[in-house]
Amino acid sequence: MKKDKTFRPDRVLSYFKAEWLPLAFVTLSGLVYNIGLLATPWFEGRLAQCLADILGGSETAAKMAMLVLAYIVVTLAVQAARFIKRFYVRRFANNINRRMKGILYANLVRQSRAALEKEGTGELMTKAISDVDDCVEGMRKFTTEIFDTGVALVGYAVMLLVYDWRLALLSLLFTPFSYMCAAWMKKPVQRAGAAYKKAASALSAATLDRARNAVTYRIYGCEDARVEKYEEALNTYEKTAVRNNVWQSALPPLYLAASEAGVLFILWFGAKNVLGSGWSTWDIAAFTTFLSCFTKLVVKSSKVAKLFNSVQKAEVSWKRIKPLMKQPEQLEALNIPAAQDVTLENLSFSYGEGPIFSGLSLTAHPGDIIGITGPVACGKSTFGRVFLCEAPYGGSAKFGKTEFAALTPRQISATVGYLGHDPELSADTVQNNVLCGSEQDAMPWLVAAALDGEVLAMENGVDTVIGPSGTRLSGGQAQRLALARTLAHPRPVLILDDPFSALDRHTEDTVFADLQSDAKDKVVFLISHRLYHFPQMQKVIFMDGGKTTVGTHAQLMETVPLYRQLYESQTVQKEGDLDEE
Repeated sequence: MKKDKTFRPDRVLSYFKAEWLPLAFVTLSGLVYNIGLLATPWFEGRLAQCLADILGGSETAAKMAMLVLAYIVVTLAVQAARFIKRFYVRRFANNINRRMKGILYANLVRQSRAALEKEGTGELMTKAISDVDDCVEGMRKFTTEIFDTGVALVGYAVMLLVYDWRLALLSLLFTPFSYMCAAWMKKPVQRAGAAYKKAASALSAATLDRARNAVTYRIYGCEDARVEKYEEALNTYEKTAVRNNVWQSALPPLYLAASEAGVLFILWFGAKNVLGSGWSTWDIAAFTTFLSCFTKLVVKSSKVAKLFNSVQKAEVSWKRIKPLMKQPEQLEALNIPAAQDVTLENLSFSYGEGPIFSGLSLTAHPGDIIGITGPVACGKSTFGRVFLCEAPYGGSAKFGKTEFAALTPRQISATVGYLGHDPELSADTVQNNVLCGSEQDAMPWLVAAALDGEVLAMENGVDTVIGPSGTRLSGGQAQRLALARTLAHPRPVLILDDPFSALDRHTEDTVFADLQSDAKDKVVFLISHRLYHFPQMQKVIFMDGGKTTVGTHAQLMETVPLYRQLYESQTVQKEGDLDEE
């Protein structure tokens, strides 16, 4: 998306300016259509008068036929203008919808994982889909009703004033009342809309939770409890939806009824005009035209009140998404830096009160593989995420001479390759999951992850679609596919969080050997609870109870009893398995 410095995504007016060409067609066709509508009541009046004259013997059927033909021609021209207007209004709305969602998506994907998790999946889905749609719908209705209601109202009002200005003013006394009612209802409508959006977000989150964790809930007998929570979210959604629909749907008929009260004056004083005892002298054509004009004006005025409700609904959605509607960062080509030392000095990290870990110091050189291990929940994964700079860290972490915290998000993306617990695979082909749009061959990286044979055995090879989150793959296959993707986009610093947890020992040996070969120009931090290959690593970080110990495998075996215990428990088990074979 090319950056437009004059475009302000956080201002609604900017979207109208950006779509000036469709709006120009809307304006021209809208004027033709709505001015042409004034012909309808005039023809209705003339046709009524002609019929009366034919019955009285002063006119012929030929005159009626000419009027009908002219009426048809004018109606076709007016409807053609209406078609053009509606086409370009829809094009205008579609363009804005695409632009808004593009901006929202671009800003969402640039947010940190922590920020996205804090927002909540259901809330993000509602903002990205429902709120944008509601904003665009409000803008579309506003654009449509400027002509279909605004221009038409002015035209009908002028026509009424021409025929009898006193009766026009008297009959239109009730129309402003409907507008005032709509204004009075603004806050209840907005409150109902906000409650509905909140309930919709909660229901989306509950639905995703049920789908994502269905197997777990079934196995552990939690289904009934989760069903109750889901039903609670569903009931809240239904109640708020009903309230919102009542405010949206029940009010317009009331506005219409209030506006139509003026017809009583037309029937009384208009009849006097026809009889020659009123403010003006009318024939049947004038009475029919005036009454038809007023009826159409009232219908249009009720749409103004309905438009107010739509705009109020759009305002609620706009307030929710406005913080995300900012000019997205322009992503230039990644400049992958050359490999440099990674220096940690008294590194620490804390989410709040006590530190997750502290006092970590080491220097890693390109080609080093640093092992990180420790008991469960000791901060291993937290250490890996420090390099992503999603939250402030204590002490110092430098790439070369530059603090990681001083790098921009784009520079971090060019410097750090990260493979977390969740492979985060997309519903796409194996090849596309590895390459992510880059122009290269996926097979060498599948070979490096020891996945090539299994992929070639699939029905379509590298073009096999694996389904969302890699549903067609085993846990080990998903991990290796994610590892292949990480290796296919080399960075000078690699963070691999437990990449071997779902692999058998033979496959792990193969993958680790390939990793050693590939890591000659990188600093690799390999987080794992499996210690088979830790003797081959240049340094090991052992984490326990918020403290860190750094040294070679041999040094930790001598100085850290728990590390020795963990290592021997795994290697002795391995030797036992080999003896049985």
